[in-house]
Amino acid sequence: MRRTLFWLCLSLAPAAAIAAQGFTLESPTLSAGASMPLANVYSQCGGGNVSPSLQWHDPPAGTQSFAVTMFDPDAAGGFWHWIIFEIPVGAHGLNADAGAPRSGNAPGDAAQLPNDFGNHGYSGPCPPAGKPHHYVITVYALDVPELGLAAHVSRKDALAGIEKHALAKATLTVVWGH
Repeated sequence: MRRTLFWLCLSLAPAAAIAAQGFTLESPTLSAGASMPLANVYSQCGGGNVSPSLQWHDPPAGTQSFAVTMFDPDAAGGFWHWIIFEIPVGAHGLNADAGAPRSGNAPGDAAQLPNDFGNHGYSGPCPPAGKPHHYVITVYALDVPELGLAAHVSRKDALAGIEKHALAKATLTVVWGH
């Protein structure tokens, strides 16, 4: 019975979920599990506070836009470093410093929310001294061209909208500490 139920569930899996297996995220300057370059570290920790260059490949069929987040799960309660969405479907990545709002480095009319430092856009790693923290960068392939959110939407509502419309996601995790 279990085997039959398993195969029935597998056969009902959406085609987009199966196609999403090839969806990947990479960076010319970041390597999975390696230390975040100083250029991407928050300025108060001696870095350049430049968001990293990112590229994604093979989004699933039906993708109409993208969103990118960077989250530190090791901080007490977690810490959001970047939430950018409304990235047009034609984008295959983000240029370095796309996390600087109104700089022209992000594609189209990408929207960037305040991070947990209180800044709009990207703010790099700056954990307290001690054990290095992990920074999970995630790109989401979304099934809508725009989330339809107001300019001052809450982070909770934006993240709920991203999750609701995500066809697939790909992650890249790096570390940093001092």
